[in-house]
Amino acid sequence: MGDYDPGFLELAYDAKRFVLYMRSIIEMAPLQVYYSGLLFAPQSSLIRVGYLKNIPWVPTQPKVVDVWSSLIQTLEGHTGFVQSAVFSPDGKLVASASFDHTVRLWDTSTGKQCGVLKGHTEGVISAVFSPNGKLVASVSWDKTVRLWDTSTRKQCGALEGHTDYVFSAVFSPDGKLVASASKDKTVRLWDISTGKQCRVLVGHTDIVNSSVFSPDGKFVASASDDKMVRLWDTSTGKECGVLEGHTNRVNSAVFSPNGKFVVSASFDHTIRLWDISTGKQCGLSEGHTSYANSVVFSPNGNLVASAFFDGIVRLWDTSTGKQCGVLEGHTDGVNSAVFSPDGKLIASASHDHTVRLWDTSTGKQCGVLEGHTSDVNAAGFSSDGKLVASTSWDETVRLRDTSAGKQSGVLEGHSSGVNSAVFSPNGKLVASASFDRTVRLWDTSTGKQCGVLKGHTEGVTSAVFSHDGKLVASVSRDRTLRLWDTSTGKQCGVLKGHTGWVNSVAFSPDRKLVVSASWDKTVRLWDTSTGKQCAVLGGHTNAVHSAVFSPNGNLVASVSHGNTVRLWDTSTGKQCGVLERHTSYVYSVAFSPDGKLVASASWDKTVRLWDTSTGKQSGVLKGHTRDVNSAVFSPNGKLVASASSDRTVRLWDTTTKTTIEIIETHDRINKMKFSNDGTHLRTSKGILQLKSSLHSGGSREPAHTLTHSLYVTDQWITCNMKKLLWLPVDYRLSCSAVHDTANRIVIGTASGRVFFISIDFPALPPAYLQPSIQVAVTASKCFLGLVRCSELL
Repeated sequence: MGDYDPGFLELAYDAKRFVLYMRSIIEMAPLQVYYSGLLFAPQSSLIRVGYLKNIPWVPTQPKVVDVWSSLIQTLEGHTGFVQSAVFSPDGKLVASASFDHTVRLWDTSTGKQCGVLKGHTEGVISAVFSPNGKLVASVSWDKTVRLWDTSTRKQCGALEGHTDYVFSAVFSPDGKLVASASKDKTVRLWDISTGKQCRVLVGHTDIVNSSVFSPDGKFVASASDDKMVRLWDTSTGKECGVLEGHTNRVNSAVFSPNGKFVVSASFDHTIRLWDISTGKQCGLSEGHTSYANSVVFSPNGNLVASAFFDGIVRLWDTSTGKQCGVLEGHTDGVNSAVFSPDGKLIASASHDHTVRLWDTSTGKQCGVLEGHTSDVNAAGFSSDGKLVASTSWDETVRLRDTSAGKQSGVLEGHSSGVNSAVFSPNGKLVASASFDRTVRLWDTSTGKQCGVLKGHTEGVTSAVFSHDGKLVASVSRDRTLRLWDTSTGKQCGVLKGHTGWVNSVAFSPDRKLVVSASWDKTVRLWDTSTGKQCAVLGGHTNAVHSAVFSPNGNLVASVSHGNTVRLWDTSTGKQCGVLERHTSYVYSVAFSPDGKLVASASWDKTVRLWDTSTGKQSGVLKGHTRDVNSAVFSPNGKLVASASSDRTVRLWDTTTKTTIEIIETHDRINKMKFSNDGTHLRTSKGILQLKSSLHSGGSREPAHTLTHSLYVTDQWITCNMKKLLWLPVDYRLSCSAVHDTANRIVIGTASGRVFFISIDFPALPPAYLQPSIQVAVTASKCFLGLVRCSELL
């Protein structure tokens, strides 16, 4: 390698990182490499610097990190939650298990999916490699354990016998047996060569959560909801020990590397160490404030790491039984913790969407591996300790470099997931709300943060602007609402009174009142000038999930988890209507523009119209075949649009109560609104062009053609329902908002990033919106060269 030009090696390394990071879009839409790929590559990437030319139709580009992070690749393909991922013994493969009923095999050098193991008929809980790496065993809610040949990707055994869900399976050290633990209260041993059940270990009186072989394969330890750990002789199937002492369900139990001890974790908030020769407890870690989800020995057996639901990983010394380390940093429960092969690192996976790396000698955090957009279920090291694989409910597996675990490149933003982002009415500001307990204000013209609104003591779930943009109201899990002056960023009111989480907040049209809906079954009105509560609107018998003002602010309509809508007079705080005809949950409610009607959408498959002056039902809109998620009035009030889980949107005439148009959609739509001219609908899945509109004269006329529209999906920014810019995994939304006039998008991510993109529609190349096959092939061939170049490393 000494003869190579260092500059060439640096370019080849950068090309390799680029190709691995962008692999999925290179395969799916190669032309995106020149747009999204280059836009989202790190600032210092040599590929970005060398190839990114001026993109005239993206005047505001996303703010990106400076250098490549620890994330090497995201393995995408599963269509359900990914529960577990494990490396093969030689580190060349990863096997991932998912609720989509499959196990998938991935090549760790390229990230390419090299096998989809299909056969389970229910979600797959976990998958493990045999010691020689030639087999994979997977367990499922379909009550079976299945064996797969890793070279042929074919099923080579279906181990049937359990009568309920199977939670775990492990190979014996010699690879000849599999032990499986089940909800049917048994552990079963299976002979791999024949696929036959050879032992049924009966004795537990409740669900068995896990089972594990001793290092010499002579024993199995099982952990159960019956509060016991039981030891079994694998040669005879006889119980040879009962480890009693826990006062609640036992989640897991593992042997020490020398096989002399077992450590167990329980819902009783304790970790217990047992001597298997005597069956006696020889160590106890207690006094914790929550339960442990998992427990594991270090490779040398000197330490135990336990993952707790309170967000803490704890270390304790097995020789003394004393706690010797508290690893704090996660902001939510930790699902699992594992040691690296040399015992120098711990990787912990959490509900806070992160994996964190810890130095076991110091107890210090040495890396935060961000990017997942949902709970991280598990993390595991490769055999050489250089890679960590993590799995998540976001349906991905992520591979990361442990040597580059620290966050590389600093982006302005929140330090935790962003829950909502909204534009001010004039489009000059954005307010973002986060689990980091803050609301942040952003200048949309520069993309710069211009205010950090601090005061909440728990995560902030949403924020809204007043109609004049002068105030922001935020709601939090701390059960308060807070008012903020957008010109100064100062808190100007703390609205206390709710005894449960606040689900929604809205300003009255004149900004004098705020209405809030809460899990405490109440709606509350607040005076924005004083911050005082001016009415408690009680009457709902279930949690209230939303409340909205009428256009003139005289009424509030509130919806609970029951079957009713309630109307309230804002001047008196008195209930003036109970709208009770729905036969299932009401999902949403909306006032007509003149305030004379209310439309309610329900899981009973109907939309109902109500007269606000009398509280009487004035129409039932029937036709949907599944629950209705949303209903909205057109600007002139003559139409109602309803969206349903039956994947249709219906347009109704409010006078005749009949359907005048049915639009089929590809997915369920939860939210929508009419454009100002009533010619199209903006929905949670994109823009829907209406074939006809009902105008003031009552005639049906052709709708105006929509010239352009922006929308953000999970992976794409779209224009007129066409894919425009692909979003890499680190930049995918937890929330987003589009400002129509400025053609500007704000995206908040699970990692806390907030960034802006604007689109100049006149500058968009027509050839890009309708790319030719030849252009796509040319792009593919160009980057195939980079792939080959990167293989030099």
